[in-house]
Amino acid sequence: MPEMFDASMLSLLAIIAFAAGFIDAVAGGGGMLMVPALLSTGLPPHLALGTNKLAATFATSTASVTFYRKKLFSPGFWLRAGLATLIGAVLGTLLVDVIDTEWLHKLLPMIIIATAVYTIWHPKVKGELDQLPKKDGDVKKKQWVQGLSLGFYDGVVGPGAGAFWTVSTMSIYKINMLLATGVAKAMNFVSNFTSLITFIILGHVNWMLGLTMGLCLMAGAMSVHIQQYDLVPSS
Repeated sequence: MPEMFDASMLSLLAIIAFAAGFIDAVAGGGGMLMVPALLSTGLPPHLALGTNKLAATFATSTASVTFYRKKLFSPGFWLRAGLATLIGAVLGTLLVDVIDTEWLHKLLPMIIIATAVYTIWHPKVKGELDQLPKKDGDVKKKQWVQGLSLGFYDGVVGPGAGAFWTVSTMSIYKINMLLATGVAKAMNFVSNFTSLITFIILGHVNWMLGLTMGLCLMAGAMSVHIQQYDLVPSS
């Protein structure tokens, strides 16, 4: 298992992480660059996934705080979704830990390619409501199902989870893209952080790579000077 990386390899990974952060801030899907980049270094797949969670947690934490400050995410309304996401992420990470390394090498590229295809060509969903629906029993059940399934996916693999959250939230609750994206960023942070803690306990994190790529992810996202998060002024 490679533990040290030369300057050229580290620089290349930093550039890829910066590009991923930029792409994710503009259109989403930048996370799909991260896992293949880490695998290309020769890291075992479990270590690549854990290291990716460390890097991704940087970006998702910043984005979720931004949406919360812009009042585009209501923690109280989405509490059950968050709890379900946490549980799903733990279960997904524990499952991937017991999958054989050889199988992961075969499965990860196929899952990432399938996710990329979906992200580019997924059906267009319209959500028109600019406020959250009534929090009744039906909504609570939907949050549990949505959180468990998407949290589980993020715990197992991860790339594309944000897009899945946005599309499914618009489809299920009929809220607009801005509100749905706020939910996606927050829940993506919950599953990333939960999965990261689990990976740390399991010993599947390369701290040097994860911290370096995490900082570059944040830098790439902050370099986007479009005002997409300023559509709703802060109070």
